[in-house]
Parts: sequence; structure tokens; C-alpha cells
Amino acid sequence: MNKALLLLICLVMCASLHAQVVTYETAKKKAQKSFDEAQMAVREYKMEDAISLLQDAIKIEPGFTDAYGQMVITSVEMRKYKEAINSYEVLVRLDSASTRPAMLAYCKALSGVGRFKEALELVNAYIATNKVKSAKAEALKLNLDFAVNTAQQAVPFQPHNMGDSINTKDPEYFPSLTIDNRTLIFTRRVNGTNEDFYVSEKDDSAKWGPAVSLGQPVNSSSFNEGAQNISQDGKMLVFTGCDFPGGRGSCDIYYTIKTQEGLWVDPINMGAPINSRDWESQPCLSPDKQTLYFAKETQDAGSDIFMSQLQPNGKWGVPERLGPNINTKGRETTPFIHADNQTLYFASNGLQGYGGMDIFYSRRQADGSWGPATNLGYPINTIDEEASLVVASDGKTAYYASNRADSRGELDIYSFELYPAARPLRTLYVRGFVHDAKNINRRLIANIELTDVSTGFNIANIKSDEYGNYLVTLPVGKDYAFNVNKKGFLFYSDNFSLKNAGDQDSSYEKNIPLQTIDTAAVLVLHNIFFDSKQYVLKPESFPELDRVVALMKDNPMMTTEVGGHTDDVGSDYDNMQLSEHRAKAVVHYMVSKGIEEWRLQPKGYGETKPVAPNTTEAGKAENRRTEFKILCFTY
Repeated sequence: MNKALLLLICLVMCASLHAQVVTYETAKKKAQKSFDEAQMAVREYKMEDAISLLQDAIKIEPGFTDAYGQMVITSVEMRKYKEAINSYEVLVRLDSASTRPAMLAYCKALSGVGRFKEALELVNAYIATNKVKSAKAEALKLNLDFAVNTAQQAVPFQPHNMGDSINTKDPEYFPSLTIDNRTLIFTRRVNGTNEDFYVSEKDDSAKWGPAVSLGQPVNSSSFNEGAQNISQDGKMLVFTGCDFPGGRGSCDIYYTIKTQEGLWVDPINMGAPINSRDWESQPCLSPDKQTLYFAKETQDAGSDIFMSQLQPNGKWGVPERLGPNINTKGRETTPFIHADNQTLYFASNGLQGYGGMDIFYSRRQADGSWGPATNLGYPINTIDEEASLVVASDGKTAYYASNRADSRGELDIYSFELYPAARPLRTLYVRGFVHDAKNINRRLIANIELTDVSTGFNIANIKSDEYGNYLVTLPVGKDYAFNVNKKGFLFYSDNFSLKNAGDQDSSYEKNIPLQTIDTAAVLVLHNIFFDSKQYVLKPESFPELDRVVALMKDNPMMTTEVGGHTDDVGSDYDNMQLSEHRAKAVVHYMVSKGIEEWRLQPKGYGETKPVAPNTTEAGKAENRRTEFKILCFTY
């Protein structure tokens, strides 16, 4: 609280014990004039000026009840709840009968400092004695009922200002991060006028460097750019542009791509069907860049969250509203899909909360729908407006914008540790480039699939870019089959076992060599599974074998050897028999899927052809493999 204001309140509180009650009608003309000017300042949203004028009126008339009542209401508008409470308490001492016009504002001030039970009791009394039903009081009661029932279980929350490298006297908001947590892009309203994007890079000591303007062509000198989201790989930026030349509505969604040289191309309007005459804003890309989430205002709803999926032809599909667990008759905004592609954070004033916009989260269900929304809780959510939360790939570090006591000016960006129940899955990633196995400089555009081994559910299906680059996210807690394929090449098979990842904090850099389909080419199948010392195929093997079946059907003149290999555990004879039986099991499955038996030659190699030392578990796992070797191939 301002020291001068605190001193004034203390002096007036003492004086008010003996002050004569003064109303507007009985106040001195000079006090009336200050009060009238304060009212005008409020109407013009000049709240600081209004407070100063009300203080002048109170200096002239220490018992001026109307001035104290307006002081309560104005302080609440400024979110200065302690000052509002102090002013109301002076008003009570002066004349408890004159408090009613400021009573709801006082209840909100009590809520603003977490005194929900007191506020609810007072609101109930206000409603009970009110001759006319007050929609404002009823709405506040709903919020306070919710708050009283939940605020006792306050969630851990210790926000930290991100410091002078990020925050300035200007407002900073809408933080957005890449999956490696090394690039932060946010919106800054420069000198209170234009919105531009700024970027900060984390150095090797994990400190954020000074933020710099993203510059042209993304930032313009004439228009506002805001509400942005950077893709997990840092290669694509989607954002909101309002009143741009050629736009379809007041605000449209635009995108820009980063080139191999690190430059951003001219922004491009995403066009129909995403943009329309309506307001589209606050876009967010799924980690595989195949789904776009955004907020849209329509005539039949205040604001809902929509999604559009990228089609095989490279165009975006018709946007669809997210289900009733997300959208309400109120406003839903600021969607953020985490890198796990399963946890959605958003803001709503239509779902039950503490007041204004609250932040909620929902988790994707097994059938692809969104589960019930959960309020993030107090004190992350308060009676004020909370929105635009993002969570880093570690699943626990959250970022949002707030105007707190230690802000550098207005809105600043803060980070905090999200409590466990609200966390998404910690997410690692694999990235690199795809190339011709015979020429590493020949980069390839290829299809990349990530599949949940236990369910067969397709987690991601993307393409490497024109430079062969790709990034696929890997939420921990599951085992994944990883396949890369391109017509004319053997597909590439790999496996990531993250079911028991523990605190593993490293991700993967993997450049993918694709072999052209040719005689003697060998494909190692990493996602063929048997129980120990058994040769019955596990169901988790079927998706990978189905890819081999498809490959052979596409190339009907191909004949192959299916080779089984083991580690050195057990006798040579037993391993030879086991490997042969496993090779025959693979052949039997493929024949059952329509591949002619004469095209498949099973062969067991036992432990005779290791590809890694058998001295470690990792080495043994590499040696236990199934290989697919082309014996003869003609077009």
C-alpha cells in the first residue's frame, strides 16, 4: 500500500471516531467539487485520479460518507482490496447505515484477500434484506459458495517474477515456449500502444537472456500482433492479427515459418475455413502441428474453443467446437495444449469458479473426447481475471501473466511450480532429420508415426519438412513404436521405452537413414515382441508386422528372409531353436495376412550374429531382434 495513503487512512480513522457525519448534500462546496470530479474521472477510467480527488474531498470533510463509499468501489475496480477494506471500515465507524451502496464492493474486496466466508455471510444478508432481486449479488453468491467449499484446500502457489530480462514497465503477457525450454516468445505492449513479439533465449547456465524484438516481417510498425503460440519445434509461429489489410474479420489467425537460416517469412493469413467474419484469436498448435486450437466469437455464443485438423492435402479442416465439458454459454478463451497432447488448459467464466475468468484443465479420454474440466484452484484462480497459462515440457513449470505487487510496471510474466494433481505428463522428444542412407546430404520428406505399444493408438502422424527435419514428442509413462516411411524406401523401425522413465531428463537426437528397396537391404524390426524364452508373438507386434505386410503387397516381386536373433543367455542349441521358432512365427503371421509363403524364408541365427556386446542389458536387448532381409527384388 502507498505509504502516504496509509498515513492518511490512519489519520482519518482516528479523526472519524469524533468526526461529524457528512453527506454530499451537507458537504462543503469544495469537497463536493472534488467528489464530482472524482466521479467524472471514474467514468473516464482514470482511477488513480479519482482516488486522489476523493482523498482531497476527505481532507476537507473527514466524515464524508459518500466519498468513503466511492473510495471502496474505486479501490475494488483497481484491485486494491486492502485499501477498499480499510475505507469500508472507516465508513462503518462513521455511519453503518450508509454502507449498503458499497457493500457488494466490500464483499469483493474481502474475497480478493481470501476472506470468502465473511464475504458470503455479508452477501447472504444483503440478498435477504434486498427488496429487488440483484443479479450481481446472486452471481457473487454463486462464486462465494464455490470459494467457501474449495478455498480451504488451497493449492500450493508461489509465483516468481521472471525478472528484468523479460519484464519491463510495459505490459508483458501470453508467454509461449519451445519443447526444449530454451526459447520464450511473448507479447509486449510497447509504450502502451503497439503490441509486438519479443523473444528470450536461455543460456547454458539456464538463465533467460535479455528479450529482443522479433523484428520484421512478423512485427509491423502499423498493426498489433498478439496472442501468439510457438510450435514445440520452434519452426512455426501462429498468432492473432487484428484489422490487417486483407483480413476476413476484426481479428484473424496468421502464421509464419522459420527458414533453415533462422529467418521468419512474411506472415500468412490462415484463410478459410479457420478465419471468417467472426473474431478468431489465441491460437495454439498441437505438438505434432496437426491440430490448431483457437478461441472464436460467434453470434450464438460469447466465445468458444474450436479445433481444426490438418488434412492430407495440406489444408485445414472445418473448425469444430470442443465438447460440452469445455464450452459453455459463457466465454472460453486462451486454449493451451501441452506437449503431451493430452492435457488442455483454458480460461472460462461459464464454468463454476471464483469470479471473472478462471483457469481450468481437461484431459483427453481414451475415445478422444475431453474429460470434465477441473478448476486449478485458489490462489492460482482468484476473484479477478486469470487466463493464458502455459506449462513447460517438464510438466511442472507453469508460466502466466499477472499484475502483482512486485511487477515492473503493469502485467509481468511469472513462473511457478504447478502442483502435482494438475500437471500434464512430463514430455521428452526425439528430433533429427531423415536422409537417404546412401547420401546423408539428400534429405527426405517422410511420414513419421508414433504408436502407443500397449494400445496400438496412434500418438502422432507427421511429415518431416522440406529439409528432412522432424520433432516428435514422447510423453513419459508409455512405450512407443517409432516408424518412418517413404515410398520407394524400406521403412525405419525404432522403439522408445518410457514406461519406467523415472526422472530421465534427456531427449533423443536421431537422424534417420532410409534404405532404398534393393536386394540385400536389411530392415531391423525393433517392435516385434515375445515373452522371455517364448516364440508366441505378442499382440503389440502386430502393427509393425502389418507395415511389413503392406510393404510386400506394394512390391509383389520381392522375396525375403526373416531372420531371428537372440542374446547369449542360455545354450547355443536352445538359442538357435528359439530364434528359428520366432522367425517361423513371424512368417506364419504374414502368411495369414495374405503374403505367399514362397516369398518368405525363415532362418534362425541364435546368438551367432551379435550387433552389440552381450555384457550389458542394453546390448542384449539390441541382439534380441528380428531382421527382414531382401533376397530378390524386381519392379
